[in-house]
Amino acid sequence: MNESVRLTAWVRGHVQGVGFRWWTRATALEIGGLTGYASNLADGRVEVVAEGDRDRCRRLLDWLRDGRTPGRVDGVTEIWGEARGGYDGFETR
Repeated sequence: MNESVRLTAWVRGHVQGVGFRWWTRATALEIGGLTGYASNLADGRVEVVAEGDRDRCRRLLDWLRDGRTPGRVDGVTEIWGEARGGYDGFETR
């Protein structure tokens, strides 16, 4: 079985005001088995926190980078860690 992990990704580019958080939530729900959130940051980036098995988190990260997102993604920085829990579904903030 795949280990449960926490992915934190910071997405930079033109990603606010274009439906990016909604799209991220819809994508996480489509992948299934993920909890967490997508949130706008004051500096124009979007922070995405996802918990679930590593393969599903990797799929979400690949989708964030694949160029078919709303707006324009100039880059994604990520860190991986242990799942902490505490999320009820996947939401936008």
